[in-house]
Amino acid sequence: MSSLLLQSPTHKQNHWKRIPQKSSSSAAKTASATATDRNRIQMGHHFRSSSLHLLLFLLLHPWYMLASQHSRSCQNNCGSLTLKYPLGTGYGCGSPRFYPYVTCSFGDGDSNHDQLLLTTHTGSYPITSISYPTSTLTITPPTMSNCSSMQPSPNLGLDWPSPFQLGPSIFILLSCPPPTSSSLTFKGLPICDSTYAYLCASIHTCSAVVSLGLSLFAPTNTCCVYSPANLDPKGDLDLKTLGCASYASVVSLGSYPTDPNKWEYGVALKYNNDVGSTDSYVATNCKACESSGGVCGYEPPRNYFLCVCNNGVNTSTDCYNQLGLSGSASIITITRRFLLGWIGALSLLVMEWD
Repeated sequence: MSSLLLQSPTHKQNHWKRIPQKSSSSAAKTASATATDRNRIQMGHHFRSSSLHLLLFLLLHPWYMLASQHSRSCQNNCGSLTLKYPLGTGYGCGSPRFYPYVTCSFGDGDSNHDQLLLTTHTGSYPITSISYPTSTLTITPPTMSNCSSMQPSPNLGLDWPSPFQLGPSIFILLSCPPPTSSSLTFKGLPICDSTYAYLCASIHTCSAVVSLGLSLFAPTNTCCVYSPANLDPKGDLDLKTLGCASYASVVSLGSYPTDPNKWEYGVALKYNNDVGSTDSYVATNCKACESSGGVCGYEPPRNYFLCVCNNGVNTSTDCYNQLGLSGSASIITITRRFLLGWIGALSLLVMEWD
């Protein structure tokens, strides 16, 4: 190992000490160790910063959930429609069997812009009316034709697991090829409803038929009405397979059955009410809940019945005698989450500093 000769300052005599000079490999090791220590310190600061962020998240998240819970609470109306069980405005509202098929699309803070929607695998459709005594609702697909507006229509479909099926609507198929013997039957049964043959000629008096490339008052297919409207195995009214460009659906002919301008257009759907002992229990409790001004809902994941009161209280009965709680039930739940967040965050900090 090389060395340097240095004079010792503590001796007057010319005595010399040999001081060893560090090799380049030793210096590199020292520099590497210093860099490692520096990285560890930086990682420690980064870990502490991340832990502080996690601590803030755990502490503030329950209160954010409380605010979100109140902003997304169940409503007893959506736009101009009054909602009753089993329908609801969204997740946790109404019956779990109707979510996610029926939801309320909330507007920009203006309740007049809220819209109740039915969503299936073929699209989302505005719900325009509900009849609770007959368990029927009416949808108006935006691309469905009527006397004042006609355009090509995509398939209309329902999801088989959903509680909906076609109701008493009259489907008028538009711009179809002439019927053949095979197209007039479904599983060996005739599907052409001659009772409504006059509707085929009536709707061709609408000036909007020219939008489909049809001539006004032209000879029409007298088998434009299928009864009942048949859905394919996917649950669709398959216009492409039928060779039709569009359809119109009529829920009422009104007092003028030959005047298509007076018809009420839409697709009527029947829905199944909950059945069984559990559902009977829910229906009984729901009636009391709605009578007390509450909205019927459920608590995921086990979907226990809940009565959602307008002051933010969730109860398993009704909203009578709940007005003084001012959301205390929700506050208790959020407080528990808050304490759990504290415990989890402090545990992480203790582990970090050990």
